[in-house]
Amino acid sequence: MVQGPMAMADHDFPPLSDDAGDDLPRTFRREREARQREAREREAQERAAAPTLSTKPDTFTDSYPGPAPQIKSSADMHPVLADMPFPASVRRFDVPFFHLVGFFLKAVVAAIPAIILLGVILWLLGAALQMTFPDLARMKILIGIGS
Repeated sequence: MVQGPMAMADHDFPPLSDDAGDDLPRTFRREREARQREAREREAQERAAAPTLSTKPDTFTDSYPGPAPQIKSSADMHPVLADMPFPASVRRFDVPFFHLVGFFLKAVVAAIPAIILLGVILWLLGAALQMTFPDLARMKILIGIGS
């Protein structure tokens, strides 16, 4: 185990979930609670002001034998503010240097087959062009000798 300033601390963080909101900073908790309160108040106002169809006999209810339909609002019609993501910006991204080097080495190794495939495709396109236009070979030689 490495000791001293080069030692990396191993932190065990609790899983991020909606239930474990007590570890949030106070401002985030207040914002979340304010959004939840606002959503509850809005739902209460919508329920109080929700129009319903009248049960008076008219042309629709005279021709429709069943009960009169009710107008109801559903939760998916109006987004709940508590479910919306909190706007944030990343100010620092802390990655150990050797982890970053390992990532880029893996990316280089993963790119090798793509480079080989691209070379084969370009070679095939060049061969097809040379078969289609046989004068290209003479122009290639002339350009090579001329420069």
